[in-house]
Amino acid sequence: MADTTTIGFIGLGTMGSGMARNFRKAGHPLIVHDVRKAAGDPFLAAGAAWAETPAEVARRAEVIFTSLPGPPDVEAVVFGASGLLADARPGLVYFDVSTNSLAMVKRVHAAFAERGAHMLDAPVSGGPAGAATGKMALWIGGEEAIFTRHQALLATIGDQVRYIGPIGSGTIAKLVHNCAGYAINTALAEVMALGVKAGLDPLELWRAIRQGAIGRRRTFDSLAPNFLAGTFEPPNFMLKLAHKDVSLATALGRELGVPMRIANLTLEEMTEAMGRGWGERDSRVAMTLELERVGIEIKLDPARIKHVLDTE
Repeated sequence: MADTTTIGFIGLGTMGSGMARNFRKAGHPLIVHDVRKAAGDPFLAAGAAWAETPAEVARRAEVIFTSLPGPPDVEAVVFGASGLLADARPGLVYFDVSTNSLAMVKRVHAAFAERGAHMLDAPVSGGPAGAATGKMALWIGGEEAIFTRHQALLATIGDQVRYIGPIGSGTIAKLVHNCAGYAINTALAEVMALGVKAGLDPLELWRAIRQGAIGRRRTFDSLAPNFLAGTFEPPNFMLKLAHKDVSLATALGRELGVPMRIANLTLEEMTEAMGRGWGERDSRVAMTLELERVGIEIKLDPARIKHVLDTE
């Protein structure tokens, strides 16, 4: 039997429009709202209903989704004079798929809980193409029972839907993911600039490095064998050798006048680890310096790590 849950969707921008369209394609009654009335026109033409305010969405929908630019927009939609809270009723369920702040997520969750309603943070990853095709990851934080009840509904807009933990957990995962991506981009820009400045054709350089050990591995899989397990012996590649490689790269940067800010910070970390006498350990042991600074330890059962790598 088809799910006929009435969906309220607020925020019909590049990402939101794709998700809202997938709900409509799946046969859900859809109520839409956006600060730009014209953004709703294609949905109204396809049979969706328009709501003049977020409060009206709260009155008419069973489950609400917001896809908004950031925390100030979420604040306005939720706490504004005609915001969601103005008509939030007990049992109402609200998923915020925006990239939000942890503080705002917790504030909204608490406000909904006071009214007997449920708010879960559900940031997405997949870009506009993923929003349009439903090929997205959704990372959910909040009440697990509410997540479980609506898991099939969430699968309408994403093919990788995962409950992470209590409220805010999804937001933390999204911020970690996105920050990592842009930090990697910065490092890649730096080393590509080094290679091209040294005389390589950028296409040939890119073709070469994408087939190396790093290029062939999924980005976050590199955390598995050593960092997550907390095991750095026997080494896959010794720190003293990695330190030599990064030293040579930064030296080349100095020779060519290429700023190597990220690489020099990396070299500083590796040099500190070398000073600990860790040169014979795996090169990733330098990553543990940051764990020391924040007072945490990561040491997972290798069998658990292997299970994830083998099955997900």
